[in-house]
Amino acid sequence: MKKLPTHQEMPFLDHLEELRWRIIRILVGVVVGVIVSFSVSSYILDILTLPAMRLDPPLNFQFLKVQAMFVVYLEIGLFGGLVLALPYMLYEIWGFISPALLPKEQRYIIPLLFFSTFLFSVGLMFSYWIILPLALEFFVGLAPAQIRADIAIDLYIGFAIRLLLLFGIIFQLPILSYFLAKIGLLTTHFMRTYRRHSVVVIFIAAALLTPPDPITQIFMGIPLVLLYELSVFIVGGVEKKARKRAEEFEAEYQKEEQAVDPAVSGEDEPEQL
Repeated sequence: MKKLPTHQEMPFLDHLEELRWRIIRILVGVVVGVIVSFSVSSYILDILTLPAMRLDPPLNFQFLKVQAMFVVYLEIGLFGGLVLALPYMLYEIWGFISPALLPKEQRYIIPLLFFSTFLFSVGLMFSYWIILPLALEFFVGLAPAQIRADIAIDLYIGFAIRLLLLFGIIFQLPILSYFLAKIGLLTTHFMRTYRRHSVVVIFIAAALLTPPDPITQIFMGIPLVLLYELSVFIVGGVEKKARKRAEEFEAEYQKEEQAVDPAVSGEDEPEQL
């Protein structure tokens, strides 16, 4: 019986069709997450406004448009939907690219989903418990004592959600570095050569993305530097495995060559008379 090949190259149009269906499934997952989050949006609203309530004095919220609260709940639902659907989104993305990987690499899907979701959650918590309170204290503290801070609730929620998502995405740097290293676009030599340049860029980005307060910039810059160093370690591990596979392939190739041509084994040819 003729043995079928284990891997068959898929035509380009079939790739596009598969990508289309995976995008559709991702959108369906996000919609389901949005529905779930929208149903509990009032509780999420209490969580998001808690850092403002802990200020001294607490912030006073108001809405200036008739549809403002609906927009707030809609933003919260969309934010919660993206967070809830993140593991499924990563699963679909991995499912699209996994056929191009080796069987050993395909089994990394569970650790990858776990660490990506974990890092995103750490970014959210870091922003919620540290960056958001510091930013609120700084901005609100600029107001003179005779001016009361009455904040539009839709503007506050938009600011808080953007800040949370920003840090959640930033904390995906190690995962992004892993993929770039797998396809050969990122190397440890490049990252170590431009380490000092990267640190400068990181703190410039921290100054732009955070309030002009050195303490807040340090709180954002230090985790980014640590994430960069973690990414260097991850890229080094990817390169080490790639070198090991190349050495094993070279050894297998030499064995096959020796089996076909004994002269390759290094044995001396018989002297001619």
